[in-house]
Amino acid sequence: MTDKYNVEAAEILANEALRLPISEAVPIYEQLLSTFPTAAKYWKQYVEAHMAVNNDDATKQIFSRCLLNCLQIPLWRCYIRFIRKVNDKRGNEGQEETRKAFDFMLNYVGADIASGPVWMDYIAFLRSLPAQTTQEESQRMTYVRKTYQRAIVTPTHHVEQLWRDYENFENSISRALAKGLVSEYQPKYNSARAVYRERKKYTDEIDWNMLAIPPSGSSKEDMQWMAWKKLLAFEKTNPQRIDSASANKRIVFTYEQCLMYLYHYPDIWYEYATWHAKAGSVDSAIKVFQRALKALPDSEMLRYAYAELEESRGAIQAAKKVYESLLGDGSNASALSHIQFIRFLRRSEGVEASRKYFVDARKSPSCTYHVYVAYAMMAFCLDKDAKMAHNVFEAGLKRFMHEPGYILEYADFLYRLNDDRNIRALFERALSSLPPEESVEVWKKFTQFEQTYGDLASMLKVEQRRKEALSRTGDDVTSELESSLQDVVSRYSFMDLWPCSSNDLDHLARQEWLARNINKKPDKPTLGIEAGSADKTSSGVSFNTNPPAKVVRPDTSKMMVYDPRQMPGPAPLAVPSTSGTLPYSGPFSSSGPPNSINDILKSLPPAFAVFVANLPAVEGPSPDADFVISVCLQSNIPSAAGKSGTATLPSQSGPAPSTSDLSDSSKFRSRDRQPGKRKDMDRQEDEVSTTVQSQPLPRDVFKIRQLQKTRVGNSSRVTSSYTGSASYGTALSGDLSGSTG
Repeated sequence: MTDKYNVEAAEILANEALRLPISEAVPIYEQLLSTFPTAAKYWKQYVEAHMAVNNDDATKQIFSRCLLNCLQIPLWRCYIRFIRKVNDKRGNEGQEETRKAFDFMLNYVGADIASGPVWMDYIAFLRSLPAQTTQEESQRMTYVRKTYQRAIVTPTHHVEQLWRDYENFENSISRALAKGLVSEYQPKYNSARAVYRERKKYTDEIDWNMLAIPPSGSSKEDMQWMAWKKLLAFEKTNPQRIDSASANKRIVFTYEQCLMYLYHYPDIWYEYATWHAKAGSVDSAIKVFQRALKALPDSEMLRYAYAELEESRGAIQAAKKVYESLLGDGSNASALSHIQFIRFLRRSEGVEASRKYFVDARKSPSCTYHVYVAYAMMAFCLDKDAKMAHNVFEAGLKRFMHEPGYILEYADFLYRLNDDRNIRALFERALSSLPPEESVEVWKKFTQFEQTYGDLASMLKVEQRRKEALSRTGDDVTSELESSLQDVVSRYSFMDLWPCSSNDLDHLARQEWLARNINKKPDKPTLGIEAGSADKTSSGVSFNTNPPAKVVRPDTSKMMVYDPRQMPGPAPLAVPSTSGTLPYSGPFSSSGPPNSINDILKSLPPAFAVFVANLPAVEGPSPDADFVISVCLQSNIPSAAGKSGTATLPSQSGPAPSTSDLSDSSKFRSRDRQPGKRKDMDRQEDEVSTTVQSQPLPRDVFKIRQLQKTRVGNSSRVTSSYTGSASYGTALSGDLSGSTG
């Protein structure tokens, strides 16, 4: 498989193995199970292939590899079938082995919500055992009773049927004894049944056929992760109020089942081990961590967590082995593993051990400046040895002078020492060797230092040097060397205290962006945001920025300054009070582009002008198109009335004229031969329109389209000449079109 965890390819291989002889299918199964070691369905298929050819030794070996890690009922029932087949002809000895196998199985998977058939099979097996004497009969009944009593307090799919069978069993032996036993176990059964109903809600959300693959961030994986987390949280509340030992056993079972599917999730392994540790079973937590590291050998997080647990219980040597496994031979160790091992040695073996390892770690090719910083600060903060820390920083400076991060850390250390003289010397040395494009943060730190320690002259001098150094990189506020108000704000601010209001900060930020682009020519001129506002802002210009090399910047070629305070909403539509017609003209009149809303409306077709005049005003960013359509569908658009072939705008003094007169009224009357039928159709159409208008606004596109289709269908029943229908779907379909001739 090109992709190791390709689920589709795995299914194809598994189906292919079913058609092959077992000798040829073994390599395929081994390949599948090495990739998916907790896939119970593949283990079951593998073992059944051996059972089909009576290969008992291979079957036993496979069961020993998978049973304890795959707590799934179908696989375990396959195991019982194999045990019963092997022991059927061995008489009493074989029956005893089968009974032990049943007990073994129920001890591991008896708490499964799907284990009802297993309990019923076990009870049927016990009742089928031969009893030659009264003592054997009594012993058999005791086994059956105890098994029933365990089954009816276990929340499974068959708990109600098991309860009915138990009542019949007790009544068949002794009605007097049954009354007492049934009344004793009735509350326990009721509790198990209630817990089953709650548990079923969580288990129904789980995909029991899912293969364990590393998390890829898909929505299905996230849903399964949440489903398992909900089930685990439910089990931890002990909903059945059973004893702590039994409750913990169920939680362990749920975690083990969860890991069959979330095998590659380090957070589940960590949570499982931590739960064991908090429950007082540190040894069990250690075993979980050991299993986790076999499952996820590359997980550095789990190794640190494992070492932390060993160290917390005093097992220093065991913790040291975990750290050494992270370091390996030292050549492939990460800088972080060096740092954490130095800290561990400082805690467990003392200063000298950590110093000795630091000397060796400096020679490693994976040693970065972080190791120097970590060891220097440990010597300074823990050992109170400022001289040692200073020497370490100086030693690292020879090697990491080109690292701005190291310079800043060294400067912070000198800040703590209040050594302003050496801080200035450090900045001067670093800035003389760092290229301008990598020195931005160092200049910023130098400027802040002068604002704290320097006088006004030194402060201004450093700021000017910073501008000169960064003016060629494009990273400065502006390429101009002249002073700006931003300098004053930076100079006289402290922490979250600013010498201006938030509005002033916004204004300065906007001016900063404009200053960077003031000399750049737009690729294509664009229209202003609003007529009359082009003189106020430059947001109508599209800028084309060319970022320097090695700096990834967003594409600002389409950016415009957006300030809602300078962009008032559209003025109310000015419509004429008279019912004059709007004859169609071209997009623009001969006098030039439209300068008002009326000019725009006059340039539109009459029917479209009516539609536009009734659109709601929208201010700010672009609205949700689907929501706007839904609003339009729900709006009562007034019709236009006037002479034949004309349309008018709605007046402000009264309702809009009807558009029903857009068609020839004489033709309309000549076609309407049945007035009563015409009225019924009009009434039906009005009822449909009223019913639809009373519905809430749909937010779903599919519902909007269905609503359109419904309205169009209703309006289609009307005679084709009746173009003034009140159905808005008809208008959208093109029926509401004024004659222009």
